[in-house]
Formats: sequence, structure tokens, C-alpha cells
Amino acid sequence: MSLIRPFAGLRPAPGRAADVLAPPYDVLNTEEARVRAAGRPWSFLHISKPEIDLPPGTDQYSPEVYAKGKENFAHQITEGVLVRDPQPCYYLYRLVMGAHTQTGIVAAASVPDYDSNRIRKHEFTRPDKEDDRVRQIDALNAQTGPVFLTYKHNAGIDALVARVANGAPEVDVTAEDGVRHALWVLREPADIEMITRTFEAMDNLYIADGHHRSAAASRVAATRKVANPEHTGNEAYNYFLAVIFPDDQMQILDYNRVVKDLNGHSVEELVTEIAEAFTVEPEKAAVKPSRAGEFGMYLDGRWYRLHIDPEFIPDEDPVKRLDVSLLQDNLLGPILAIGDQRHDKRIDFVGGIRGLQELERRVDSGEMACAFSIFPTSMADLMRVADAGEVMPPKSTWFEPKLADGLVSHMLD
Repeated sequence: MSLIRPFAGLRPAPGRAADVLAPPYDVLNTEEARVRAAGRPWSFLHISKPEIDLPPGTDQYSPEVYAKGKENFAHQITEGVLVRDPQPCYYLYRLVMGAHTQTGIVAAASVPDYDSNRIRKHEFTRPDKEDDRVRQIDALNAQTGPVFLTYKHNAGIDALVARVANGAPEVDVTAEDGVRHALWVLREPADIEMITRTFEAMDNLYIADGHHRSAAASRVAATRKVANPEHTGNEAYNYFLAVIFPDDQMQILDYNRVVKDLNGHSVEELVTEIAEAFTVEPEKAAVKPSRAGEFGMYLDGRWYRLHIDPEFIPDEDPVKRLDVSLLQDNLLGPILAIGDQRHDKRIDFVGGIRGLQELERRVDSGEMACAFSIFPTSMADLMRVADAGEVMPPKSTWFEPKLADGLVSHMLD
């Protein structure tokens, strides 16, 4: 088996991409999805969030929801809204958000290489979220949510991508959020062979986003392997849908924190305690950290700039050196008594795409007592953690722009 391979993708018919493309299933809640899909009968949200077509209050994990998704998926196929390419292809997928552009390869990635950690992870998964994706894949007999992978950039792939993307894309749609999604189809056998061969020579791929989708694909493959007495390893279920971007084009935004209370401290007491591990400088404007080891704190209507003292930065541990870990281990944990960030109800997380004004709003409203802005985790840090076989703290990375659902799906026949 190869690390990646081409596949015959299921995708919107010519002229239908704008009708179909939708945000990823996990960035909208049910009500947001219902509003977004209103008046759009072919939106992929009817497949990825099918509870929007059932009575309000329906449990999104009920059997009826997966059955409705299957029905809606089949309907889009029979009506010719989604059509399948006649032969295995690779696809180029370009995302443009403002001045930022990144172009990746849509491919089927090897489940055995995921299982052996050649496709490397950096997050824990939750069983309930895995179960949801397993049931969705089984209901549709397809993978419709791509896993966001990255690789160490390669000059040969860069040159091929530049050449192909110099031509007109087959899909070119700007979504409601202003992000442009463009798709080229790679049908030339020489291009396909070059991509497969070049990736096969790579040591590793890395999951940027989509740990639950890849884990679910692994579980589906294991189940189907056992149930198939003629299993060869070449079946579609041995691969999962992925979009693979070079590491030097990835954009990680800050993933900030807000905390409900000061753990019994006054403002003055809190600042004094923080000063034991950080230099604390009052600021007149919002603080967006400009380098690792620097943090912003919004407290009582005022911003502070925090610099962690070098003596508190571990020398080697790739997880403990992350800014999200330094903040947790030297402030949120010992001073504000935030324990397990995954489950502690006193802390919440704000993606950098919302801006620092969202931190101010949450504190000024009285909902939260303080907020912290964090310098973004780097791709190099992510790879170091994954290479060490370690796991990042919760909410360490926020990737933008997001991949759309519905652009290309991987059938498991």
C-alpha cells in the first residue's frame, strides 16, 4: 500500500459547487446550521448536519439523524447534484483568505500508515465524537469530511502544483465568510505517478486537524476488514479522505483563554502572584503577543503584557515548552486553580479568528473575569510534539482557513 493514492471523487456537478459547499460539520451548532442552510436545498449541511431536517430538539446522535443524512446524500446523487469522476484522480485544493493562500493535494491517505503512526497525531480524541463519525461514515458508505494533513514542503510537489494551478480551476467559489475555494483535477498519469512516488518517499505526514475523522476511519477499516473474508488491503475503506498542505503554507492562529473568576484573588493580589514567574507591564491597548513566551492579559478593563521568565521554560520537553503549557503550568493552574482544561467549566477558549475584541467583550460583559492572549503555536512545534509521540494540551492550535465540506467526497465501495 502507498502512503496516499488517487481516487474517483464524488463532487458537485459543473456549476453546482456554490449550491453545495458548506462549512465543516463541527464549526456550526445545529441552530446555526439550520439558519445557514435555509433556502439552500443542496447545501452539504443537509448531509453533514442532517438533524436540521428533523423536528427541533432531535438528538443529533439519534439513528434518525444518520438515516436522514444517508437519504439526503442519496438524493443529491440521484438528482445529479453530486457526480463521481470516472477515474481515480488527485485534486488540487486552494484556499485564499485575505492575503493568505495555501494549496494542498486532495488524496486518499493510508489507514495502516495512520495506525502505525507514519501519519502522526498530536491530540487525544473523545470516544463519543469518534462514535459519531463512525456512524456517519457507515451510514453514507463514504467519507465526506476531509482530514487536514501537512507535510514538510517539497520542491518537486511545489513545482507541479504551480504548473497545474496556473490553469483555470474547475471550481472557483467564494464562501459567505469571504474565503475562496478553488479546485483543479489532476488526471494526467505522469502527474499522478509523480505525486504518489514523492509522497511514498516521505517519512511522515502530520494531522493538523481531523483527529476524530481519522480515528473513525481507522475503526471503520478494522471492522470491515474483519467482516471481509476476501480482504486484500486495496479496498477503499483502507484509506481516508485527506487534504495535504505543505508546512510552509499553513496558518495557525492564536487560541486564547478566558476564565470565569480570579479564584478568590483581588486584582492586585493576582498581579502580584503572576509577577513571580512573569514580568508584568500595564498597556494602554490590546496586547497581541509578538513572540513565543509573551502573553496578553485583560483584567478589570485593562490590558497587561506578560513575559515569562526564562528560568521557567523547560529545556527539552516539546510539550512543556509550548506557550499554552507555560501559561497553564505557571499561571492558570497554580494561581487560578484551572485543572484539567478539557473538562474544567471555569475556562473557555476563543479562536484567534474572533480577534482580541472578543476577549474584551467576554470580560466586560461580566461573563468572564479575565482573558489571556497567546502567541500561536508554530508548525515546527506541532511536528516536534508529534515526532516525540506526545500530545498537545487541549485547544493548542486554530487553523485558518477551514476546509469546506462537499467539495470532494471519498466513496467506500
